[in-house]
Amino acid sequence: MKIGCPTEIKPQEFRVGVTPSAAQEAIAHGHTVLIQKGAGIGAGFDDAAYTDAGAQIIDTAEEVFATADMIVKVKEPQAVERKMLREGQLLFTYLHLAPDPEQTKDLLASGCTAIAYETVTDRTGGLPLLAPMSEVAGKLAPQMGAWTLQKANGGRGVLMGGVPGVTPAQVVVIGGGVVGTHAARVAAGMGADVTVLDRSLPRMRYLDDVFGGTFRTRYASKANIAEMITTADMVVGAVLIPGAAAPKLVSRADLGLMKPGSALVDVAIDQGGCFETSKATTHENPIYDVDGIMHYCVANMPGAVARTSTIALGNATMPFMLALADKGWQQACADDPHLLAGLNVHAGQLTYEAVGQALGLAVTEPKMLLKAA
Repeated sequence: MKIGCPTEIKPQEFRVGVTPSAAQEAIAHGHTVLIQKGAGIGAGFDDAAYTDAGAQIIDTAEEVFATADMIVKVKEPQAVERKMLREGQLLFTYLHLAPDPEQTKDLLASGCTAIAYETVTDRTGGLPLLAPMSEVAGKLAPQMGAWTLQKANGGRGVLMGGVPGVTPAQVVVIGGGVVGTHAARVAAGMGADVTVLDRSLPRMRYLDDVFGGTFRTRYASKANIAEMITTADMVVGAVLIPGAAAPKLVSRADLGLMKPGSALVDVAIDQGGCFETSKATTHENPIYDVDGIMHYCVANMPGAVARTSTIALGNATMPFMLALADKGWQQACADDPHLLAGLNVHAGQLTYEAVGQALGLAVTEPKMLLKAA
């Protein structure tokens, strides 16, 4: 199979979909790897690293899309990239379709087969291709929130750890999953006073058992969220419903309860955001003010630490990429129901239920497509 990796074109996105190590593995399996010129530079991989691994360097994205059987990326294909997708081509990347009707429409029209990193599952019910970037984003969230809190950026001017005689920042993390756990650990490590809100009692027991004393947990009822945000200096939104649009947990009216200059960091923005006033921003212009509350809503947070993120993502995606290349998507998905869970689009048909519910579109059961194939 010809595996193609174009340069990411989303603003300030420096990650790359295929590392030299993954390219070498794919070539050892008998596949051809096509890398767009300069695709890995932002993550610290020059073209020579790929040619040393046996990959071919291709000048333009147009050539990569026209030649490759499978396109491997990091972020969802942008509008200009979606026009280059073709019938029968396999796309393997993050998609986040639920809040993105335009992308969904274009992928359906292209006739391609699209497998989304964020909905591939594992035997424990986890999301193995989302987890590495969730870990990175969770660890970044308090750093970005601390920067947002600086007075020069419109924040309250509060130092995360305080100083002797001055109380530390009050940080509320909504969601105790991978993102929330890492955000809470880092915020607590910076000296902040941290509370994690979640609705899973077993998860809260786990957090208390493992991190007891590092941060507190509370049940994520509407009343408790409303109470906690009134005293918070920073609120991190870390709620995920796999493949679906994120629930809106803080309304615009709730902003009036918060302290002026407080920071909202919405790590769920890829899925539409979990604050009503959230809108996607970029690393170039990351924050904005709504009713005196500063919002940080960068949709590709891990892109800020591109080398760490690229290597972590490549470690996770490589086995699945090789399975798809070795067997073709039908056999790979037939052999692995967890990979089949990643199938979102095939030949003009939507195949992921949560996306269909979010966008009001008909959904075809993925197993039916395998039988037909």
